[in-house]
Amino acid sequence: MTPRLLRSDFQTLLHSTTLCSRCLRQAHPRFFSTSPRPSTRLRQSMFRWLNGPGAAFRDPLPGSTNYLNAYDPQGNLIRARAARATIRSTGEEDPRTAGDEDGPDGPDAALGRNHLEQNIAGAKPIPKEMADDLMPFPLNRQFRSQPVLSEELRDEIYRRINQEKKSVRTVSAELGVEMQRVGAVFRLKTIENQWIEEGRPLAAPYARAVGAMLPNTPFVPGTRTPPLPHESINDLPVHSVTTRQLFHPVPESMHFNRESAARAFSRDLLPADKRIPHPELVDLAKVAAQHRGRDDVVKARRNELEQQEAAVLNMRREQKAAQEAAAKKVDTPRWQFRFENIKAESAGRDGRAKGGVGARYGIPPQDRKKGQIKIPTKVE
Repeated sequence: MTPRLLRSDFQTLLHSTTLCSRCLRQAHPRFFSTSPRPSTRLRQSMFRWLNGPGAAFRDPLPGSTNYLNAYDPQGNLIRARAARATIRSTGEEDPRTAGDEDGPDGPDAALGRNHLEQNIAGAKPIPKEMADDLMPFPLNRQFRSQPVLSEELRDEIYRRINQEKKSVRTVSAELGVEMQRVGAVFRLKTIENQWIEEGRPLAAPYARAVGAMLPNTPFVPGTRTPPLPHESINDLPVHSVTTRQLFHPVPESMHFNRESAARAFSRDLLPADKRIPHPELVDLAKVAAQHRGRDDVVKARRNELEQQEAAVLNMRREQKAAQEAAAKKVDTPRWQFRFENIKAESAGRDGRAKGGVGARYGIPPQDRKKGQIKIPTKVE
């Protein structure tokens, strides 16, 4: 008679078999090896770099960026070594590095690899970054880390607009910051002050930590202008009508200037001298060149330009208020619908005028459309 297994014995055997197979599947192969795992050459090189030149990146440099390109293969700060070499060649002692002694790790250990305590505390400032020090990616040498606005400069922008009641254009020209950035700083500082009044928490430690690792544009409180401009503020913006192809023949005897080029693209397009963000700076430069040494004339012209700007701003506010009053508003639980009267003639004869419905969403040019005449048919 064939031996029979009891039900309890069969369940115990099945459970032990399943458990052992699960352990075998989850077990790592190295648990069954008695020989030590060999250390590869790349792994050794990695730890050698982390404990050697890479130790300079454990802590950020105080008041400076800390990118790879700022160090040599031995982990020494290049600009500190260059400054030290210049001091030794001229025979003058730099107060920033006075008292340093060459240790076993080289003369730049205090500014580079080891980050000595006196340097971290700010007793010995680090030289200012050069262009090659602002490359965070060694394989992309065309990219430079751009500076950000310091906290002092952002506070000054908000103070001049909020307390001194200056316009965004005036503050942009005084501090060398683009008008769009000035407006963004003012809006964000307004929200920050509202949050402070409401008692909402701010990520100030995070902002300070990130700002300390990036290049920034400093500002000394009590002065009128920063030591250097933050960015170019008078770049010519690209207008949509100037992005299409254009063939515009002119007679040889005609003087073709910026105003002629603007009229060739569109009759309503202003010349480049008037489309730049700060045309008043060009006017002031011309007045200063004509009246050298006459500060009163330049000041009077600046006041005149500020009055003209204030008048334009008041006119725009009145126009906006008139548009708001003319629009019919219907409030719903979720939305607000606005209805305005329109005229079909506002779109123009070709339906592409600015007054037409939907013009604000953009009208594609027809210079590459099939069937369009792309060569000039007459000379004006």
